[in-house]
Amino acid sequence: MPISTALQILHSQLFVTVPKPTASFKDRVVIVTGGNVGLGQETARTIASLGAAKVIITSRSTAKGEEARNDIISSTKCDESTIEVWPLDLCSFESVRAFAERAQSLPRLDALICNAGIGTTAFKLAEGHESTITTNVISTFLLSLLLLPKLKETAVKFNILTHLDIVSSDTHFLTDFPESRLPGPIFETLRSEEKSMMSDRYHVSKLLDIFLVRALASSLAAAPYPVVITSSNPGFCTSNLRDEVREGSAVARWVIWLIERLVARTAEEGSRNFVIAASAGEDFHGQWVSDGKVQTVAPFVLSEEGEKVQSRVWEELCAILEEAAPGVTKGL
Repeated sequence: MPISTALQILHSQLFVTVPKPTASFKDRVVIVTGGNVGLGQETARTIASLGAAKVIITSRSTAKGEEARNDIISSTKCDESTIEVWPLDLCSFESVRAFAERAQSLPRLDALICNAGIGTTAFKLAEGHESTITTNVISTFLLSLLLLPKLKETAVKFNILTHLDIVSSDTHFLTDFPESRLPGPIFETLRSEEKSMMSDRYHVSKLLDIFLVRALASSLAAAPYPVVITSSNPGFCTSNLRDEVREGSAVARWVIWLIERLVARTAEEGSRNFVIAASAGEDFHGQWVSDGKVQTVAPFVLSEEGEKVQSRVWEELCAILEEAAPGVTKGL
C-alpha cells in the first residue's frame, strides 16, 4: 500500500468525523445482518431512533440477539414490536434460504444492510468453501440476490428507492489479491488450504465484496433500477472482529488495545456510514461509501487487471449461487 494511501486512511481515522444520519426511516422495514453486536447493533439502534417501523436484526444465537434487542429498545424507547430477532447462520446455505423465504412474508422491505462477517486466520470449510469467503462473500450475496426482488417490489409499490448495502472495508487497500494470479478458478484457489494466505483473507473478502457490488450494480444498469446498491466502509472501529487476536498472547492483546485506543472509531460512528448508504440517492448506486460520502476505491480495483478479476469472480460467484439456489441470478 502506498504511503499516500496509508496517510489518507490515518487522516480519516484521526481527523474526520462521520456525519450523523438524519434521513427519516418512518414506515420503513430494514434488515441488519449481524445486528446483535458492535456495528450491526449500532446500525439497528440508529435506524430505530430514526423512526423505522421494523428493524430485523439477525444472529446465530437467539439469546444474544434478544439481549441486543432489549438494549436497543431500552436506549431508543421504541415500541417493543419495532425490533425483531431472526436466526441466520451465514455458514449455512440452508439457513440463508430459510431466512430469505421468511422475509418474503414481510409487507415491505426497504433496506438490507449486510453487516455480518467474520475475521479469522484459521482455515476451515463451510459449504465447501473457506469459512471467511462463505460468510463474508458467498452467503452475503446469496441472501442479497434472494431478497433483491423483494426490495424491487417495495420500491415499485411505494414509488421510492430501496437499498442494498454490503459492508466492506478500507482494508481492501491492503491486498493486491495474490491468489487471483494463480492458475485455475479463483474460488477454487480460495478453498484450497495449501494455496490460501489466511493472514490476508479478511482483506481479500472485503475486496471481493467491492468487486461484486460493482459487478452487480453494473449488471442492473441497462435500465433504471429502483434499488440503490452500495458497499460501505466503517473505518477502523472497536470491534469483536479482533477477538481471535485478543485470545492470543498478552503482547497481541496489548497492541490491539493500544491501537484501538489511539485511532479507532466507536462502533456507533462507524455504523453511520451504513445508515447513510441505506438512505442515499441514486448517485450512490454502485459506489463505495466512506466517511459518509462516495469515495474512490483502491487503485487495484480500477486497474486493467482488477477489471479482469472482477469479471472472473462475478462469473464464478453466479455459478456458485445458482448451485446453492437455482434461478437466483435470473434477470441479472
